[in-house]
Amino acid sequence: MKVENAVMPTEAQLKGFSENDHGNAISMVNLLKFREKAEYPEDHEWHGKDMSGAEAYALYSDGIRKIIEGLGGEMRFGGKVERLMLGEVEELWDVVAIAKYPNRQAMFEMMFSPEYAEIAVHREAGLAGQLNIETTE
Repeated sequence: MKVENAVMPTEAQLKGFSENDHGNAISMVNLLKFREKAEYPEDHEWHGKDMSGAEAYALYSDGIRKIIEGLGGEMRFGGKVERLMLGEVEELWDVVAIAKYPNRQAMFEMMFSPEYAEIAVHREAGLAGQLNIETTE
């Protein structure tokens, strides 16, 4: 099994997510891997600040919770990865987070909102990559 972290979805992944929307609630399981040091764009006010990727992502996390809750969703879980109990991967993720959305459309609204655009720079500065797994109940 090949595992490849990414920071942004591919066009095919976005298209697949938007097609055949069943309208039901979804929970997104986020397996997060942070950069050792945050990497902001050169023209950003935070560029050059001495902070870890986890610290940068925490700024994003604070803002995203408010956006998700405003859309009728919730942050269901967030926890630090301690070890692998079963199976094998080359490298563990740092954090697992689960966010619930009322439906896929709510997640799209979040991703393309001005509020999201404002905080997304912290996500991109902090993440080395992630897996984002859609689940339904």
